[in-house]
Amino acid sequence: MNPILLAIILVPVIEIYLLIKIGSQIGAMSTILLIFTTAIIGVYYAKYEGLNTLKSGFAQLSKNETPAYEVISGAAIAFAALLLIIPGFATDTLGFLLIFPVSRKIIFNRLAKKFKPKKNKENNFIDGDYEDIEEDNDRKI
Repeated sequence: MNPILLAIILVPVIEIYLLIKIGSQIGAMSTILLIFTTAIIGVYYAKYEGLNTLKSGFAQLSKNETPAYEVISGAAIAFAALLLIIPGFATDTLGFLLIFPVSRKIIFNRLAKKFKPKKNKENNFIDGDYEDIEEDNDRKI
């Protein structure tokens, strides 16, 4: 099954389950207030971190360096803000993990290790022969 389709199906199911479980423990109004509080705090902190990332990116550009980490961080912060706006506790947890710089760096390092090209100890060569062909002898019309 397609992983994106699976995520589209599973995320709301997990969110509904967590909302019911937490709501039964702390009450409905407390759960609703907690959802709004995490969304408001998260969006403001995402704005703060986004501006810090933007400043860092401009500092990299002024040094004539490529702000690759800042670009990826900015995209992660935008995605985290979206996750924090979506009501639910699982998306809020993932959103806060992406917003905080320490956890974001840990996540990026793990993803970088996963997608790093693996060095192959074998040399992959294709043996073959070649022959120089001069254009004058090849075809004359």
